[in-house]
Amino acid sequence: MNPAPVREPLALYIHWPFCLAKCPYCDFNSHVRDVPPQARFRAALRAELAWEAARLGPRPLSSIFFGGGTPSLMEPQTVADLLADAARLFAPLPDMEITLEANPTSVEAGRLAAFRAAGVNRLSLGVQSLEPEALARLGRRHSVAEAVAALETARAIFPRVSFDLIYARPGQTPPAWRAELRAALALAADHLSLYQLTIEPGTQYEALHRRGEIVLPDGDTAAALYEATAEEAARFGLLAYEVSNYAVPGGEGRHNLAYWRYRDYAGIGPGAHGRVTPNGATLLATRRHRAPEPWVERVEQQGHGTAAEEAVCPVDRAREMLLMGLRLTEGIDAARFAARTGRELVEALDAGVLIQARQAGYLAWDGERLAATPEGRLRLDALLADLVL
Repeated sequence: MNPAPVREPLALYIHWPFCLAKCPYCDFNSHVRDVPPQARFRAALRAELAWEAARLGPRPLSSIFFGGGTPSLMEPQTVADLLADAARLFAPLPDMEITLEANPTSVEAGRLAAFRAAGVNRLSLGVQSLEPEALARLGRRHSVAEAVAALETARAIFPRVSFDLIYARPGQTPPAWRAELRAALALAADHLSLYQLTIEPGTQYEALHRRGEIVLPDGDTAAALYEATAEEAARFGLLAYEVSNYAVPGGEGRHNLAYWRYRDYAGIGPGAHGRVTPNGATLLATRRHRAPEPWVERVEQQGHGTAAEEAVCPVDRAREMLLMGLRLTEGIDAARFAARTGRELVEALDAGVLIQARQAGYLAWDGERLAATPEGRLRLDALLADLVL
C-alpha cells in the first residue's frame, strides 16, 4: 500500500536556542548567552523560513510554536517579522494557534503585551513548581510570587494560557504533590502540562543521580503521583488528552497534537526537527544543525541550516506514528494510519503482545481505533517496547 498524498494543514516550529542559564535537568537544545545576537538570528530565521516555504508551497498553516531555549528573550519585532513572513508564505487558517514559550521572570513578563501585539495568541509559561525549595533545586530563576504574577498578567493579555509543572521530584510525596497541584489548578486557565521528572543523559542531574545525590521516587510512588495528577486535574475540569497534558474540552494544544497525530510539521532554527512532504507523498525527516553559530553560518551561505534529511520508509513511519499516537487518549485511527504510513495498523503490531495487553486492560482495540487505557498509559514505555514491531 502506498501512503496517500498529504493534504492536511502544516504546523510550524521555530526554535530560539538561547537561555540566560542552563537548568540542571534540561537536555533541550539550549545555549547560554548573556546577549543573544538578535539581529543576526532574526535574519537567519526569516531566511530559513523562506527557503522551507519555497519547497513546501502555500500549504494551509494550522499552528506556529516558538520554542527553545527561551523564546521570550527574543525581541518582539523578531516574532512580528516571522509571523508576517509565515502569513505571506503560507495560507494561515482563520483560527491559527500561535504559541510562545516564556519564563515567569519579571524581565520576560514585561514583554508579554508586545508579544500579544505581534500576533501571539497562546502563551506557555515554564513555571515548573510552586514550591520555593523545588524552584531552587530545579535551577529556576523566578520566585513563586513572580510565577503567580506572570500567570495573572498572561491571563489578562492572552486568550489562551498554559503552564508547565514538574513532579516526581526527589522526596516528593503524593499528599504534597496534591496540595501543590491544587494551588496551581486554582491559577490555571485552559491547559496544563504536567511532566514527570526524568534523568536525561548529559545533564547536571545525570551526574548527581550517578553519584547518588539525587534519588527519584520509586515506581510505586511515581505511579501514585501520576494517578494523583489525573485525579486533581479532573476536579478542576482539565482532562488528560495526552500522557503529560491536560485541558478543558477545546483547550488542547493544537500544535503538539500535530506531532502526536503524526501530521506534517516544519522545523526552523538550530537543532529543529521536522517531518515534511515537499512533493506531497515522500515524507522527509529533517534536522537542522544543532549549534547556533554553525547553523547561522550555513543559513547565511546556503539559505538553510540543514544537517540531515532523509526519506522515512513505511516501517519507520508506522513505528513513529505508533510511538506518538498511543500517547494520546484518543489513540490512533486505523484508516488514517494506513493512509499516512502505507501499512495496515495490525501489521505494525506484535499480535501476541496485543492480545495480552488487551486482556490485561492496557489497550483498547475495536478494529478501527487503537488506544492505551489509563492503566496502559501508566506503563506506556514498557508496553511500546514490546508491542511495536
